[in-house]
Amino acid sequence: MLCFEPKNFKEALESNESKDWLKAINEEMLSLEKNQTWKLVSLPKNQRVVGSKWVFKKKEWIPGVEAPRYKASLVAKGFTQVEGIDYNEIFSPVVKHCSIRVLIAIVNMYDLEL
Repeated sequence: MLCFEPKNFKEALESNESKDWLKAINEEMLSLEKNQTWKLVSLPKNQRVVGSKWVFKKKEWIPGVEAPRYKASLVAKGFTQVEGIDYNEIFSPVVKHCSIRVLIAIVNMYDLEL
């Protein structure tokens, strides 16, 4: 089954499923705010803003049983940055599921609180 995924914000708003895409956009914005993903600051002199774009995905489920799920993600256009000019270091924390399981097992083994 072929599903339509908008390539940009304008396509999402002009599609027949615009209500679903707007709901997904709002959920993403609420999530970003809740997780304090960024804070609004003044732009320093002689600096440029890193752009962003929306990426849309529609996850099809079992027809008649489950409704499709609409996902919108706001992503930075990091490829426009130049090392030493726009950034000096990279920090991207990632946790693996097995690490969480090990931590929980240790907590359980020593009857600790997490």
